[in-house]
Amino acid sequence: MDWIYPTILIGAGLIVVSVLTSALAFRFGAPLLLIFLCIGLVAGEDGLGLMFDDAQIAYFLGSLALAVILFDSGFGTRARTLKRAAAPAIALATLGVLLTTLFVGAAARLLFDLPWLHAMLMGAIISSTDAAAVFFLLRTGGIKIYKRVRSVLEVESGSNDPMAIFLTILFIELILAEGRTSLATAFLTGFGLQMGLGLALGLMAGRLIVALVNRIHLDEALYPIVVMSAALCAFAVTGYLGGSGFLAVYVAGIFAGNTDIKGSSALRRYQKGMTWMAQIVMFLVLGLYVTPSEFGPVLLPAIGLGIFLMLIGRPLAVWLCLLPFRNDRQTVTFTCWVGLRGAVSILLGILPTVMGVENADLFLNTAFIMVVTSLLVQGWTIKPSARWLDLIIPTQSGPVERIELELPGNPKHEFVIYRVLDDSPLLAGKPLPRWARPSLVVRNAQSMAYEEGTQLVPGDYVYLFAPPEYGPLLDQLFAKTQAPDRDDKSFFGEFRVDPDARLQDLQNAYDLSLHKDLAQTMTVGEYMAAELGATPVVGDRVPLGPLDLVVRAVYQGTTVTEIGLAFHQDHRRTAYRNRAARGSSPLLSRLAALARRGEGPGA
Repeated sequence: MDWIYPTILIGAGLIVVSVLTSALAFRFGAPLLLIFLCIGLVAGEDGLGLMFDDAQIAYFLGSLALAVILFDSGFGTRARTLKRAAAPAIALATLGVLLTTLFVGAAARLLFDLPWLHAMLMGAIISSTDAAAVFFLLRTGGIKIYKRVRSVLEVESGSNDPMAIFLTILFIELILAEGRTSLATAFLTGFGLQMGLGLALGLMAGRLIVALVNRIHLDEALYPIVVMSAALCAFAVTGYLGGSGFLAVYVAGIFAGNTDIKGSSALRRYQKGMTWMAQIVMFLVLGLYVTPSEFGPVLLPAIGLGIFLMLIGRPLAVWLCLLPFRNDRQTVTFTCWVGLRGAVSILLGILPTVMGVENADLFLNTAFIMVVTSLLVQGWTIKPSARWLDLIIPTQSGPVERIELELPGNPKHEFVIYRVLDDSPLLAGKPLPRWARPSLVVRNAQSMAYEEGTQLVPGDYVYLFAPPEYGPLLDQLFAKTQAPDRDDKSFFGEFRVDPDARLQDLQNAYDLSLHKDLAQTMTVGEYMAAELGATPVVGDRVPLGPLDLVVRAVYQGTTVTEIGLAFHQDHRRTAYRNRAARGSSPLLSRLAALARRGEGPGA
């Protein structure tokens, strides 16, 4: 019995140290996964001497934690995000993982002199990306990445784990079968069974979770427990029947998160804490399990394989997968580079040991070194690469706090708190709309009721209720555009164009070659809607001769409400030089008049 209290002390202490140490990662932008892994390494056999070498327990804890993470990832994925990014992201999560496995496997055969099946197993283990690592670094860098790129990375990272797990298990079973099973037959039957069952049972589980929560009356604190337990039941049942339990919990999370479910705001808060806990436990366990003193024989080949993956393997796979979608060069390049490897690869590196593959430590040690290499090289270069590729959207200061409310009658309102800035339009006399009347104003730590004659001053905190879809409109009233990393005008253009302006106006101002009927009948907003489809996002650019029409704001994810006018990348420098040479002209006068219709030049 004496072992109980020291074990609890060590486990809880490692979690506390991990949480506290994460502040350093936020401060310096370091990959958080790397911090947690290092803590596990320091506490492990080659560090403080904690012995943990049970592969089955490590894989069990890692799988349980991954199921929790994937359910929350699906629950937080909006249907709009899926609609925007589903096709390219699913291509990357399936065909991309397969191609990465083949490319890395071929390189592993040369670097490690492995048989083909063992080399392909090495490629499968390292084939999936880590969503938590990618988006943690984007958040800590204080940058707002172009949403279309972010959506693809988000959906890909959340959905590519099942394919990587399937391929890993497939190659392990083929190795153990010693050639008695056909690769093509095993792939087709296994893929159909695992993915088919995972998708079907995931949808069923999502429906059951929503029905269960909406029809029973429990204490509010019990709903999150029921939801997470039901999700884990779906994971277990699907896996037991031979399907992909990881795909099932992800699909169940997507369905439940995009359906009206009781207490959704409380569920999100609870699951966020559970996901952090799951990530910390998984990373610590994996760090404790590996033994760095065994890395020596594979260190250089593993680093070489990691560099091949970053520079050749993933870029080639991504380029082939995105070829049909006509993405611009910047999007493809960034997607190629932001392919950080993480805990799933290390977890899959344990699987050969669990299933009895000969020389299994080779796979774990190689996967661990490749993950660390990826985090060190790619992890610290995400922000510079996004800036270099012009994918950082100038940020706009929004509410200080946003609280999703569960109100009787389900009116879909949020409680938001804004700080009045020096250049807020409210200070210039622009009134608040009727639907956003504040309920409270706090000035110099003193609260006061908002009345009709109340005059706001800079520094006031305004508390109000508003529908979520009106958030961008409130941002424009309270906030100013901030661009710490780049000039706002260089991204969105120097002028704003009224979406209701006719294309004829642009044609006259810039002597564009447009079809006569098109120019006379379509507005700028209608033209952009036709070009971008039903899911425009801030930062989308539509070329129009020497111009780029840039989306500045979108209402409810469907309607472009603000448009910027910028010179096309290829013409911008020449246009600016010509403007400086000739000075003012009737052309610029017409452009200025057009811009005034769209509320003047950009901030």
